[in-house]
Amino acid sequence: METNSSATTSATVTRPRHLLDDLLATADIRINGDRPWDMQVHREGALDEIVARHSLGLGESYMRGDWSAQALDEFFYRLLRADLQSKIKPFRHLWRIARSHLLNLQSRSRAFQVGERHYDLGNDFYRTMLDSRMTYSCGYWRDADDLEQAQTAKLDLICRKLGLKPGMRLLDIGCGWGSLVSYAAENYGVECVGVTVSREQRRFIEEQYGHLPITVHLQDYRSLDQPFDRIASVGMFEHVGHKNHRTFMEVAARCLKKNGLLLLHTIGKNQRRSATDAWIEKYIFPNGDLPSTGQICDSAENLLIAEDLHNFGSDYDKTLMAWHRNFESHWDRFAEKFDQQFYRMWRYYLLSCAGAFRARHIQLWQWIFSRKLEGGVTRIV
Repeated sequence: METNSSATTSATVTRPRHLLDDLLATADIRINGDRPWDMQVHREGALDEIVARHSLGLGESYMRGDWSAQALDEFFYRLLRADLQSKIKPFRHLWRIARSHLLNLQSRSRAFQVGERHYDLGNDFYRTMLDSRMTYSCGYWRDADDLEQAQTAKLDLICRKLGLKPGMRLLDIGCGWGSLVSYAAENYGVECVGVTVSREQRRFIEEQYGHLPITVHLQDYRSLDQPFDRIASVGMFEHVGHKNHRTFMEVAARCLKKNGLLLLHTIGKNQRRSATDAWIEKYIFPNGDLPSTGQICDSAENLLIAEDLHNFGSDYDKTLMAWHRNFESHWDRFAEKFDQQFYRMWRYYLLSCAGAFRARHIQLWQWIFSRKLEGGVTRIV
């Protein structure tokens, strides 16, 4: 639970009614109200900044401690469910949308930025937040009671969907800390190759899984050109960018053997023409770009066949809340390394995303694509 030195007095300060009072009321959020999801304002000027700068103003003023909410996930669930972001001068987003279409923000020269700024925060930091395999993607909670079970279930679901068998060769594009390749090598007897843009992740895999048939390359996916029986990409396509979706599918088609399968596990957006959240792009995932279903289908046309689409976005809400509990319970270990602004930034990231999935503002998809299947379609779990 967050605290602020001015929190005990903010509710008693008399202030003129603000535009945000009326807007937030449509989402059942009160400024200085007494419910867990209500916004507690600690600096009045923050309200004008939020109206003027939208997502950036909301996030940056929170990082400074200008406002708070006891249940930040519920605050965002109500905010996004009411679609408030479209009710405050939406034309301000047009430049960001145009920029994403004019520029290739996920070019080769930018490919390693997200690794350096996000994934290389330190393996010790992520180890305390994630499960034992350090799986940094949505868990599968259908029969799971905790994060460990949910992530193991997700890894096994992927392996079963791909129909992995001993002797096969599996490529993991964006392999993270090696959760999938280690699980597949240990439990399905496959040889694995992973690619990542994070030096910390490659070092972790080499130290942790040196005894397994796993090879990890620090490289951009566009330079891949080897044959594989199966390809998986879990939580990486969000960094590819719509200008490069076709290139990604061309790489997959080039590297898949006949009768090969690609599993694409990605967060997705509901609308084709929309911009990445400005705060998330600036502070969490630089150059990120969520795909839509239409964009994914367009990119695979005449290259791969879509065999299956599975949406379990509501499971990401549970996953993010579990990560947040772990983050909070271990924060004392990192308080000297990262300051209070980082603490508020990370809390905002985890809980705002949980609220977004809860509101179905964004989705989590697992796609299965085939390459020139012969003798019938492989059965999908």
